[in-house]
Amino acid sequence: MKFIDLKNKAGSHSPSIALIRRLLPDLKINVDACFLSNPYATDLFYDYFQKDLIDSNKLREVLEYYPSQNKNIAEFLSKVIEISPENILIGNGAIQLIEELLVHHLKGKVGIPIPTFSSYYEILPEERVHLIPLKKDNDYKFICSDLIKDINENDIKIIVLINPNNPTGDFIETNDIEKILNNCPGLNHIILDESFIHFNNDGVSKIETYFDSNSNLEKVIGIKSLSKDFGIAGIRAGYAILNKSLRNNILNQGLLWNSNGIAEYFFELYSRKEFIVKYENVLKRYLEDKNDFLNKISTIQGIKVIPSCANFFLVEILSSKKSDDIVEKMLFDHGVYVRTCSDKIGLEGEYLRIASRSKTENDQIFDALKKSI
Repeated sequence: MKFIDLKNKAGSHSPSIALIRRLLPDLKINVDACFLSNPYATDLFYDYFQKDLIDSNKLREVLEYYPSQNKNIAEFLSKVIEISPENILIGNGAIQLIEELLVHHLKGKVGIPIPTFSSYYEILPEERVHLIPLKKDNDYKFICSDLIKDINENDIKIIVLINPNNPTGDFIETNDIEKILNNCPGLNHIILDESFIHFNNDGVSKIETYFDSNSNLEKVIGIKSLSKDFGIAGIRAGYAILNKSLRNNILNQGLLWNSNGIAEYFFELYSRKEFIVKYENVLKRYLEDKNDFLNKISTIQGIKVIPSCANFFLVEILSSKKSDDIVEKMLFDHGVYVRTCSDKIGLEGEYLRIASRSKTENDQIFDALKKSI
């Protein structure tokens, strides 16, 4: 079986490492640069997990007993992000909250700039989706005036902004979000997905999000996956920031016990000040490695690397080679897994999305990419 067959069966998402290893057991994967996470943060979480749950023999309790209710877990997170727990909804991954909001609770046409995370438009019926193509000659950056024009001309009720965007890594500033709110009278909601926001900083200053200084929760809904910045995709942890009425409405319709015990352990850990200090240190190290990685892969001939505010880079293939072929070559010849963007609507040309990893892994990605290009 070829990798591309697995990719086609997975649809617009990449097959997981677990699936690849199960179906292609002889394939050795050395580096996962397809899925997006900070490996140093995974190491940090595992150290605490080992000490707090395994060495102390408390893991059995976490597995055997029911976790707390959604609203109780929100109290842990509230201490960190300084948002009232009444405005926080915990999700079994961010995707659960995306589905709840768009499919079951928010009505009207949804504007979605593309390229972007495909689940936002795939979960909706076609008649509810209005795609807004971003311009290749501007590296697919958000242009606020264009978004406002599109929203008003097409009776958009909800617009989705991933910030930084996936797969481009572009960032839209808070003042542009305010311009959209102030100049689109028919717009009911902005869904602001800040799943990669931790990577948009210098590793020293406090991470700034839209929700630090703004409280327009009647119209702006925050979505945050914790898989990326904390390297814990396997435990499914995310949250939404939203107005109290909408939050209670969703809670009352079935998200009472939607978190597992290990996810609850993470949220409690996240609320500890000593953990945050250590996390900020590993984040700074990771960002330094990311910047070095950008400088290094930008020297490879035959590609264009788009600078990113996230922890990945959109890489255009300038030769006649296909991105699917390069992904397969990197994986089978070098054991390096990157994402083909051949299924990403809104991109013109052949692209890869390559995640930054540890320094050692980034060196392996660089070698594999250079040889495969």
